[in-house]
Amino acid sequence: MAVLSLSYGIISRAAFLQRPREFILLTEQVVKTSGGFNIGEFFPSAPWIQIVAGFKPELERLFIRNDQILQDIINEHKDHAKPKGKEGQGEVAEDMVDVLLKFQDMGGENQDASLTDDNIKAVIEKMFASGGETSANSINWTMAELMRNPRVMKKAQAEVREVFNMKGRVDETCINQMKYLKAVAKETMRLHPPVPLLFPRECGEACEIDGYHHIPVKSKVIVSAWAIGRDPKYWSEAERLYLERFFASSIDYKGTSFEFISFGAGRRICPGGSFGLVNVEVALAFLLYHFDWKLPNRMKTEDLDMTEQFGLTVKRKKDLYLIPSLAT
Repeated sequence: MAVLSLSYGIISRAAFLQRPREFILLTEQVVKTSGGFNIGEFFPSAPWIQIVAGFKPELERLFIRNDQILQDIINEHKDHAKPKGKEGQGEVAEDMVDVLLKFQDMGGENQDASLTDDNIKAVIEKMFASGGETSANSINWTMAELMRNPRVMKKAQAEVREVFNMKGRVDETCINQMKYLKAVAKETMRLHPPVPLLFPRECGEACEIDGYHHIPVKSKVIVSAWAIGRDPKYWSEAERLYLERFFASSIDYKGTSFEFISFGAGRRICPGGSFGLVNVEVALAFLLYHFDWKLPNRMKTEDLDMTEQFGLTVKRKKDLYLIPSLAT
């Protein structure tokens, strides 16, 4: 929960310069409800089942309330529009809503190029829904993998401390210097992708995939990023944390390497992927720079439970508890 709170705190400061508690709680509930069992999915020709089961009405209620909160925030930003910084006063702090409202104003009379309030709300909702819990889960899984692999933990900490020792603090401008930590994050996302089953897609035309039988037009297709990331056809020692596989490889998660689609691919790739990844890397750098870590109750590394929990995102079935001590 502490890591999840950190993730939402980072996004809140970027989006609103504040922490709207009710909106965050509702977003958490949306993610939890969306990942639940929906019997209506098994009977697409009978939409009334979703209504009777209560799944669709509950989601609609959450979305309506979320929409109201975001509209209030947008209206508040419009009412208190920040004046441009005058010479000698420096720049005025802006959040993402301010920036998006500027684009809305720049659209002017060109309605095709102008952002609507609904567009702005959609961007913010996407940031929270796809960047909060997923980032927190990635941090949790990475710390768990590091605890299971003390050699990797030692090398990652050594790199982070070497990069930031001169400054005495973690600075996101130096993140690109941490090649080893970036490889740790990539390998963890291969093993534990933020969203194991990508959001459903619809076939635009009839096709046949890898010898499978005829797939009709308008069929719903669900791609398993989890299974692809562990496919031994593309990954040697697929079940093992092996960072070195990325050192001499161009494989990346930016949507062009289809054996590694943690954020999806193509035009529908997750727009918040880069933002979420920076959150993960900065948080990990902070945790490794300032603290040394050990398991509680003299637990052995091989006894750490790595069981996954079913849901829209890949959570740990059991919470990760670690004991920090200030780095010396």
